[in-house]
Amino acid sequence: MPDAAAERQLSARYPTDLPAWKALKAHYREDMRSRSLLSLFARDRTRAERLAITAGNLYLDYSKNHVTSRTLKLFASLAKQAGVPAATEAMFAGAHLNVTEDRPVLHVALRSKISDQIALEVPGVRDIWDVLTRMEEYTEAILAGRIRGSTGKRLTQIVNIGIGGSDLGPVMAARALKPFWQPDLSFHSVSNVDGTQLADLRRELDPERTLFVICSKTFTTLETMTNARAARIWISDTLGAEAVAAHFVAASTNHSAMNDFGIHPEYRFGFWDWVGGRYSIWSAVGLSLALVVGFDTFSRLLAGGRIMDQHFRLAPPEQNMPIVLAMLANWYNNFFGADTQAILPYDNRLERFPAYLQQLQMESNGKSVRSDGKPVRCETGAVIWGEAGNNAQHSFYQLLHQGTRLIPADFILPARSSGSDQAQQDLAIANCLAQSEALMDGFDGPDIESHRRHAGNNPSNTLLFEALTPETLGQLIALYEHKVFVEGVLWGIDSFDQWGVELGKKLASSLSPAVSKGKPYAGSNPSTATLLSRIRAHRE
Repeated sequence: MPDAAAERQLSARYPTDLPAWKALKAHYREDMRSRSLLSLFARDRTRAERLAITAGNLYLDYSKNHVTSRTLKLFASLAKQAGVPAATEAMFAGAHLNVTEDRPVLHVALRSKISDQIALEVPGVRDIWDVLTRMEEYTEAILAGRIRGSTGKRLTQIVNIGIGGSDLGPVMAARALKPFWQPDLSFHSVSNVDGTQLADLRRELDPERTLFVICSKTFTTLETMTNARAARIWISDTLGAEAVAAHFVAASTNHSAMNDFGIHPEYRFGFWDWVGGRYSIWSAVGLSLALVVGFDTFSRLLAGGRIMDQHFRLAPPEQNMPIVLAMLANWYNNFFGADTQAILPYDNRLERFPAYLQQLQMESNGKSVRSDGKPVRCETGAVIWGEAGNNAQHSFYQLLHQGTRLIPADFILPARSSGSDQAQQDLAIANCLAQSEALMDGFDGPDIESHRRHAGNNPSNTLLFEALTPETLGQLIALYEHKVFVEGVLWGIDSFDQWGVELGKKLASSLSPAVSKGKPYAGSNPSTATLLSRIRAHRE
């Protein structure tokens, strides 16, 4: 275990009490509140070149933000005063930063090399590379046809069964890396508990060629196991009960439950309690992704995450991409009053990236108490939302341009197409650049009709990269993971628990007999009681 020096104690001071926070408050009030982005560019012709950071394959242009050199110096001071560098080292050392669950936070270890020496003394860390080797062997055996379905046919239709991070991660990455899919393989997912996804899939899947990957650390997650049991019934009814062992594989640590389900002992892949669900794509939860893209491609994703880890750990705050993004987000959230942020990728293969970041950021930092149980005294997690490219332009950009709310935006832009038509990607690039420019510049003047005016002065970041490769995707994911971490450290909250979702789960379990079996409602909520009566009436 890490020694006591590696453990980070939460400062007794609230971030709002820190000198840099107070200085930022005065700076906002006196210098930045009424200063336009256009005026900032007019005063500094080198602004676009200066306010940029390169990390790995990513280039961040953050010049279209309400910041000056003084703002950035205060950002760096705030990061240091809040203890971000110390917390970063504590995380990499294996300190128990997940305070409420008394666990380390070690998703960074999952994409490390053993030579990086990341928390090797923490139980389970030295097992990472054995699990990766087993995943590689299993993946190669499936792709080569050495492991086949119960009737001898190749398993080519991969279905991920999970929910939350065990669904959003593999689904997002599989869509993003579609050009890397292995020949003849297809990827599908089942997550929601209502049964419609599996019902629809059964119409297009061939059970003899279908492999289900169940992702549940405890093998008890309600939604996941409900869908897994429904899938097992389908396989048993079509191929026989003995076929289950050939058509199911699991990422879990509950061996007795896997025994009861019928998972083959060699087709089980573990991970550890220091891996949060929304940080788990780098672990065995990524098995369905590895199967569809091949293990070499999956390894390139891990390598990309490691590149961003090294940048985050070594770069000074003023040139540290995750820290700068986190400080900008806090700047708008707590000083400008912006309570949402838009994620706008201009590559349709990243269409699920906004949803992935919704969970990553909102489940991590949607907290109202600090790690020590005291109430926070500032705004915490912003609402994250977005959509891919031109679809978004024809959906909600009207509100971005002419609405009454300040909504910072992250534009995510590849220079080269991940498809086959660069000319069409050129159109996407032109639209992306035009939209960020229009958000900043606006459209106004004495002769312009009021309904056509754009106030402009809306901030945005642009994350530019050459192409959407596995390495680049890994860097993007890790970038936002570390951004979330920095925000959590700044606000003094635990970014790695999610107790807020537990109450609803508990109530759902107690309500289930009243819904499915018609038993009396044991609760006291009059709205719920009325709705149950209406549901029963509909069914009768």
